[in-house]
Order: sequence, then structure tokens, then C-alpha cells
Amino acid sequence: MSSKSSDPLTILVAARDEEERIGATVAALRHAFPDADVIVADDGSRDGTAAAAADAGAVVLGLPARGKGQALSAAERAAPPGRLLLADADLRGDLSPLLDSGADLAIAAFARRGGGGFGLAKRAGRALVELRSGYRAREPLSGQRALSAAARRACFPLAPGFGCEVRMTIDAVRAGLSVEERELDLEHRATRRDLAGFTHRGRQLLEALIATGPLRVNHRGLRLPLYGWIVALDGPALAAVAAVGLADDLWSGPERGFRAHLRARRTTGVLKLLGIPAVGLAATRSLSGALLVGLSANVLNQLDTRPGRALKAYLLARAALGGRPRRADALAVLLLPYDLREMGMLGDAGSNALGAVLGFESVRRCTGAGRWTAIGALATLTIVGERRSLGASIERSRVLGPLDRLGRPGL
Repeated sequence: MSSKSSDPLTILVAARDEEERIGATVAALRHAFPDADVIVADDGSRDGTAAAAADAGAVVLGLPARGKGQALSAAERAAPPGRLLLADADLRGDLSPLLDSGADLAIAAFARRGGGGFGLAKRAGRALVELRSGYRAREPLSGQRALSAAARRACFPLAPGFGCEVRMTIDAVRAGLSVEERELDLEHRATRRDLAGFTHRGRQLLEALIATGPLRVNHRGLRLPLYGWIVALDGPALAAVAAVGLADDLWSGPERGFRAHLRARRTTGVLKLLGIPAVGLAATRSLSGALLVGLSANVLNQLDTRPGRALKAYLLARAALGGRPRRADALAVLLLPYDLREMGMLGDAGSNALGAVLGFESVRRCTGAGRWTAIGALATLTIVGERRSLGASIERSRVLGPLDRLGRPGL
């Protein structure tokens, strides 16, 4: 590994409902690595997993059920600086050869295969790793991994769910780090060719696909998939707005606020500042329409600083505006529970596109003085948002604060 072998080692284990196996796994890891701390991230277990892990000598983090990637990311944040060793909760075998590797990311390949399906998820994982990084992986889904300090910095926080290993390999390779797969004599509980097994592998496949798409770190350090671009399905104008927002999601710099973007000149923020009103102008063929669309998109984007906030604001505004139902309305309702539970993020693509929907609907509903009154109100909110956080004002409000927190898990 590129970091010194004397660097402290921490072992991370994500576990859910592993009461029968976690104790033996932790005991074996502590015996093999007596100088290492073992942190077990209990991912919403409904049995005695936490107690069994603690009895075996692990430090246990009690977490809501969020998925493997987020559980390991929480454990990593609790770990001291240094190297990491990741292990599955039902592992049997010696992982010490991974620490002898000279690679930044060392991955265990199982010498013996036991059970499992038809290999579709694994083949898909290999294809995704090669597509995104050029690396040909033998074991893209293996959860037994040793990371140098450099690999830890490049890969954490992990992608959510069971896609975390696939994205970990991609991130390490794209960061220019060395990756090695070592065949080891290991065992773990294999999924069977039954309904539960096929459901698990189907979830692995889906979450690997999601993990290799656009991701972004939220306000609590969770790395989440960006799904707001699906609002583009509502029509060509919204597709154009979502594309501009997605460019900001993927390539934005440190600039925040209109003034910072204008000073920097060539930023994705300037692209949004010019591009979204241009879409509004083309679609409405009026200056007031362009301003309404641009300002609505910006205000909703300013609200997207906490889970569910922008979607709630959108749905309330749509109810107030009335008019025929739109595809974006159904998408907002569908996405709200995922956003509230921090299983994904709207991103600028989604918040700008939904804000543009409000702008287009306002153009249809408002004429003359009413339209310019709406523009004035939105411009005022934009100016206020430049000077102080709109979200903070909502959180302090006795009326809006409880509505804003509704449905958001307290952590």
C-alpha cells in the first residue's frame, strides 16, 4: 500500500439482522488483528445483532436502515485516521494477506464458490467497472477489502447500498491508485436460487447501476444518487432546464451565489443564470415569461438544502396555482419519500426543473400586473436568499418549521 504499514488499522463491518453470525466474525477479526479496532455499523437490525457484536468486543454504531454503503460510511467517519479493512458480517477466513498487498485497494477474490445465482449481477458489475474506469475486475462485488489512507480519501463516503463496492473500485482506479485482487480461502453465507436470493441479487444489480451514475454528497456527508433529472420526462423545455442543472451538479466549482459566479465568469452557475431564462424565453416568447421561469427555478433551487424541502414547496405551490395535472407532479409525489429518507437527492437538475414548472404554470395563470407582481416577489426572495439562508428562516418559523421537518427522520 502507498500508506505506511505502521498506520493504524480499523476494521469496518456493516451488519443487518446477523445475530447468529456477527459474534463469531468479530471474535475472529479481533484475534487475527489484535491491535485494530472493530467497528460494527448496525444497519437497522431487528434482532440482537448489536448486542452480539458488542459482547464480542466491537464498537457498535446503531443506525437506521439505510443500506450497506451508508452504514460503512458512518463507520468510517467514526474511525481514526489510517488504513481500513472492510469485512462482511458473515465472513469466515483469513484476511491478513490483503494487508500484505502493495496496492492501495486490495480486494479478496473467493477461491471457492458456494451457492449463488447465475452470475448476472457479477457480470454486470464487471462491465460497469470497466465502462467507468477501464479496469477489468474479477470480483466487483466482493466486500472484503483493504484500503490505504489514500484509497480511503478517494473512495469515502461510499456510494449507497450494495453498489458501494463497484463504485469503490471505480473511484480508486480513476484516482490513479493501485488495485489488486487476491484469491483467498474464504467463506460466507451464499444466497440461494430461491425468491429471496433472486430478490437480493436483483437489488445488487439495481444498486450497482445507481452507484455508477451521478452522485453527490449531501449536508450530512452522505453520498447519494442524483435522480432529479427524471423531471426531464415532462417535456422538451424541462429537459433543457434539467440538462443545465445537471451540468451544475456534475461540474460545479466552489462558487456560491450570483455575485461569486459572475465574478468567476465561466462557471456552471453562469450557465444556469443565462441558460434557464433562455429556455423560458424560447418557450413563452416573452421577457416576463423568461424572468418568471428563471426566478422560479432559482428560488426552488435555493430551498433544496434539506431533505424534502424543495419537493414540499413545489407541491404546495402547484396546489396553489392549480391547473391541469402534470407528469412532474406525479414524479414529485413519487420522489418525496426517497428524498425525505435521504435515499437520493434532487440536485440542481431536479430542483431547477421543478422550479421551471412553477414558472411556466405562473406564465399561464398570470397576466399583466399579476405577472410582474410575481416576478417582483420572486426577485425579492432571490435577493434575500443571496444575503441569508431561506432554509434557516424556514427552520426558525413556528408555522413553516414543523411542516418542513414533517416526514424527515430525526437523527
